[in-house]
Amino acid sequence: MRLILLLLLIGCTISATASVSKAKEADCPQDAQLSLALAPHPCSADTVQSATPAKVKRNTVFRRIGRTFTKLFKDFNEIDTNFIEPQHYNYTVMLQNTNTYEMYRLMSKHGQSITFAPNPSVKIGPYIGWRWIFLGYTLDVKHISSDNSKKELDLSLYSSLFGIDLYYRKTGNDYKIRDNNLGTRNDHKILNDTPFSGVAVSIKGFDLYYIVNHKRFSYPAAFSQSTCQRRSCGSLLFGIGYTEHNIYLDSKKLEDLVNEKLNGTVQLDSGLLFNKVQYASYSLSGGYAYNWVFARNWLFASSLSLALAYKRSYGDIRHKAFSFRDFSFNDINIDGVGRFGVVWNNTKYYAGMSTILHSFNYKKSQFYTNNIFGSINFYVGINIGRKK
Repeated sequence: MRLILLLLLIGCTISATASVSKAKEADCPQDAQLSLALAPHPCSADTVQSATPAKVKRNTVFRRIGRTFTKLFKDFNEIDTNFIEPQHYNYTVMLQNTNTYEMYRLMSKHGQSITFAPNPSVKIGPYIGWRWIFLGYTLDVKHISSDNSKKELDLSLYSSLFGIDLYYRKTGNDYKIRDNNLGTRNDHKILNDTPFSGVAVSIKGFDLYYIVNHKRFSYPAAFSQSTCQRRSCGSLLFGIGYTEHNIYLDSKKLEDLVNEKLNGTVQLDSGLLFNKVQYASYSLSGGYAYNWVFARNWLFASSLSLALAYKRSYGDIRHKAFSFRDFSFNDINIDGVGRFGVVWNNTKYYAGMSTILHSFNYKKSQFYTNNIFGSINFYVGINIGRKK
């Protein structure tokens, strides 16, 4: 009896299930039925795998460093577009004329002084640029056929956040005596503009500076034409620098020249009769820069930085290690860097003038030397390849 009741119960269950299935098939379209048929079973392996949470990447030190550098690179060109219009093109082509100047003044402790300077160099050549990278070649039109050994390399890189000046100079043999003060009783103008090949100077170094108000003030607008300053603005500057100086003087040749021109009436101080001076300079600088937008698409830029420079001769560096007991305020001198420029830029075409001047001072008990060098650039260019 129990067996008969169990069979009847199973039969009713199967019949009810079949009825429900037929009703669902009647209500659902064919595509939906197919989707239901292909759907994975709730307990299938695929369903279990998809339900597993995604693996979280570990916050390793390398990822943190990567995020830091990514943010730093974005800050390089982060600007306030109310003050600065960004570059709209990828490439630029420019023609530039560069005129370089340098001067060295030597002074003894008794007041005698001689100033040497070569003839200015005049160069011209094309440049091409892609965003930050700017390359070009200039030909010295005043020394095309000469064997002058002068070498010059000046490279300045500007971003919104910081800038850097790299320079290397090795003078040639075309120096002249430009000015002198060898006494008060004699007229020494006869020495002026006299050629003198007995002096040679080399200098290499860099200046790195941070632009405080970099979101509103643009150095590139004034000196690399990669942005446009639309509203006048200024900024404080802070930097560090390092230079190596080498000054070689043929004191015998200088003494012979002075005796020849002045008939032996002047005795040069011993402070002017050295043969070689070599020193290294470490500096901390501070200054201010201002971009003045005086008309639409026009900009006048000026900046001045003064540096406290600690200078030690190579002889001191080579023969003993530095300690704070060796420090002397007498080895601190004041150097300076000045930058000026006028530019017209409508984002497509641009033209202008810029100049950079460096001044270095070195003072010892027997003599003093001042070195000034710089360049003046005139340029005209066009931007091409508009950014998408």
